[in-house]
Amino acid sequence: MITVVIASFKYGHLAAHCIESLLSQTRAPARILFVDDGAMDCDHLPALYPSVEYVLRPANLGTVNNFQDMLSRVKTEYVLFIGADNWLRSDAIELLSDATTDIVTYDIVVTGELKHEILTRVPGQTTPHLGDLYWDRQAQHHGSMLYRTAFGQRIGYQRRFEDGEHPQEDWNLWDKMLEQQATVASLKEGLLFYRRHRENHLKYPCSERPAQKPNHAQQAARSAMLV
Repeated sequence: MITVVIASFKYGHLAAHCIESLLSQTRAPARILFVDDGAMDCDHLPALYPSVEYVLRPANLGTVNNFQDMLSRVKTEYVLFIGADNWLRSDAIELLSDATTDIVTYDIVVTGELKHEILTRVPGQTTPHLGDLYWDRQAQHHGSMLYRTAFGQRIGYQRRFEDGEHPQEDWNLWDKMLEQQATVASLKEGLLFYRRHRENHLKYPCSERPAQKPNHAQQAARSAMLV
């Protein structure tokens, strides 16, 4: 039982691709929630995709408050957030439906017109893959990880720190879940297509996240996952 939350801000021109990737899954998610956080460029979508549930905000809440509100609306056992500019591989929900742990991570395929910017942002972490770049995220965080809803709701989306550009709200969720002994599994599959494009590039520069040493809870969890 998985709910997918599609989050959009100025991605109305790309969002249909993301929705199509969910509607064409080999196993459908239990629920698809779409939120436009005040950009007001997604009004055309409900008529095209009436099976999706929509929250079209008249004003911008900001990432943290927007994500927190959407998380509070989820009733299924698991939830996955995805940016409306990205999309999932067609068997992603089917593979993730076997989840038994609190968190499931999986790998990412970096694509799009500015995909090579990732080489500067995370040097040495990607490899060429069918014209795109494969980003190994085994036992590591990313913004579209699958997680147990009730566990996530206890922690909530919050500001972990400010880097001068945007709040790392999903890093806070990951860190706090690990501190509370969340169990983690990883799929060695590139299930998320992460589109790097001009709007995305402007919002998330290469200095996106300052390097930090993992805390003791993170080190213990990661060591356990490697056993």
